[in-house]
Amino acid sequence: MTIPEMKTLEKTKMKNNQYIVVVGCGRVGSHVADQLSRDGNSVVVIDSDGTKFNDLSPDFSGFRIEGDATHIAVLKEAKLKKADVLIATTHEDNVNVMVAQVAQKIFNVPHVLARVYDPKREAVYTQLGIDTICPTSVAAEMFLQAVSNGGGHRESVKS
Repeated sequence: MTIPEMKTLEKTKMKNNQYIVVVGCGRVGSHVADQLSRDGNSVVVIDSDGTKFNDLSPDFSGFRIEGDATHIAVLKEAKLKKADVLIATTHEDNVNVMVAQVAQKIFNVPHVLARVYDPKREAVYTQLGIDTICPTSVAAEMFLQAVSNGGGHRESVKS
């Protein structure tokens, strides 16, 4: 391996050595946590329902905390103060934005992301400095793009 290749590999490892807290361990949260863990990050997953941790892959190397992420004690247990990133993926917009704001304002987490279902709330959260992913907006945009690109047209049948 050449020196430039070693430096690139080292930078990649450093980039993937973040401390990330994922709130919510449903389909999205567990998938994100698994991938971040595989990529070499230190990951903590919080969910109020301990059975949700079964959604994590067997090779998940992070930590699991069963508890309500809206409680400061649970966030302290997750060592949120040390986190580089917080990702809120619960099915509740209000929980996601509350946890994201607490992470940002109280624990000074530098990068905070929240899943938001309601597109009307997405703009408000963005104004609060919270990066959002809105599955509703993303899906709608993909459908509209597919329609405008001619996706889904059936070939005309010649009579």
